[in-house]
Amino acid sequence: MTSEPTVFVVDDDQAMRTSLKWLIESIGMRVRTFESADHFLSTYYPGQAGCLLLDVRMPGMSGLELQRHLARQEIRLPVIIITGHGDVAMAVRAMKSGAVDFIEKPFNDEELLRSIRNALDFDRRQRSLQAERAEIAARLAELTPREHEVMDRVTEGLSNKEIASSLGVSAKTVEAHRARVMDKMRAGSLAELVRMALIAAGGGQP
Repeated sequence: MTSEPTVFVVDDDQAMRTSLKWLIESIGMRVRTFESADHFLSTYYPGQAGCLLLDVRMPGMSGLELQRHLARQEIRLPVIIITGHGDVAMAVRAMKSGAVDFIEKPFNDEELLRSIRNALDFDRRQRSLQAERAEIAARLAELTPREHEVMDRVTEGLSNKEIASSLGVSAKTVEAHRARVMDKMRAGSLAELVRMALIAAGGGQP
């Protein structure tokens, strides 16, 4: 197992796999190639960093079917579709299903490498956001039910007085709860607390 980002190439054309492997390795990136979607699935373990360079038309499971399979498994490996001219409509559908880019054959080497770099950067930011979301979830788990109620209202923009009225407690009590929320969440400001609430709710951009 390695944490080094890997470009996974899935293409049934051996010459294309060899060419892509040489091109990507020429700039120091780690590459693994597969002749089919099934071969890829038999060796890939969820959590590996990198991106997937995926041909549309292949015997057996097609590129789009593999993309849908990964989505169902909640594997968020960024996908770049490689497409022939006649498959552009399919590639557009792949983009709508979450692919980060599609490259038409014959492709420009620099265009492809730029797309791969962008996909790897997207993967890095996505993983960072996932790690942050997990950390925020752990902090939220430390809050009492009342502190959750106070945090929800604080991040909605309500004042201490408004929160006190809605919960039927004193403003001083709200102030004490709010201070504990800020401490447990390790938030240095209200803006930071709001950002954490948005990330915990599934917001935030990778």
